[in-house]
Amino acid sequence: MIKSYKFRRHLSNAIIYVILGVMCLIWIAPFVYLVLHSLRADGGVLTNDALLPKRFTFEHYVDLFAGSADSSLNFPRWFVNTFVVACFSCVISTISVLAVSYAFSRLRFGIRKTLMNIAMILGMFPGFMTMIAIYYLLKIFGLDGNLIALVLCYSCGAGLGFQVSKGFFDTIPRALDEAATIDGATKNQIFWKIILPMSKPIVVYTVLTAFIGPWTDFILAKIIMGDKHDNYTVAIGLQMMIDPDHKTQWFQEFMAGSVVVAVPITLLFLKMQKYYVEGVTAGGVKG
Repeated sequence: MIKSYKFRRHLSNAIIYVILGVMCLIWIAPFVYLVLHSLRADGGVLTNDALLPKRFTFEHYVDLFAGSADSSLNFPRWFVNTFVVACFSCVISTISVLAVSYAFSRLRFGIRKTLMNIAMILGMFPGFMTMIAIYYLLKIFGLDGNLIALVLCYSCGAGLGFQVSKGFFDTIPRALDEAATIDGATKNQIFWKIILPMSKPIVVYTVLTAFIGPWTDFILAKIIMGDKHDNYTVAIGLQMMIDPDHKTQWFQEFMAGSVVVAVPITLLFLKMQKYYVEGVTAGGVKG
């Protein structure tokens, strides 16, 4: 009986590991293919050695940053644009989300529940429904095709995503706030000097999510930027590289650019995954 139980347990574990291994291969295969073909020496979209290139070169990465024969390929400028927009949006969004979350978690006022319900209802509507209206509003103010417009769009509505952060703040004992208040601290001082230093996991989580959005967004950036090539982000630039007019010429540069774009996010997650997981799990409580 015991041997039979152990056999079934080992068999079930083996099946689970096989399934997980297959899923891991499926997940990582596209990225491996991307890296290999970004180094492929042969040009063009389709080749006979479709899976494993025979010759490798870093020429495509050099062309991507040092410039190619076509002046419209300005990847370094697009990369800097995206990094600047993502950094500014990240800072503003993080402060906004954490401040709103702390207010809903700690303060008690008449329309608190109403505001929370309205924010949750608004969050149910997909963002693309308002993109055309946003574009025309920005055009009225002369901000269409401007990087400032992207920062405004990414950060102004960030406070609506307060739910996870509020859940984390609900886990921090209110006795700390009360003790600080007795010592003469204001709500502002409590937030910045007591609560935030204790909330590293949720701060990291908020920073990562606030940075990834602008870094990877394509639709809103494309609508706002239009045909202003110098203000393109990397997402728009990469899409331009594989449109029908350029895909034969720039396909290898597109592969290299995709790898370059993935590197910062990958490094951030590898460095901060511990705090990211802690922030998600601790912020999942009901408050």
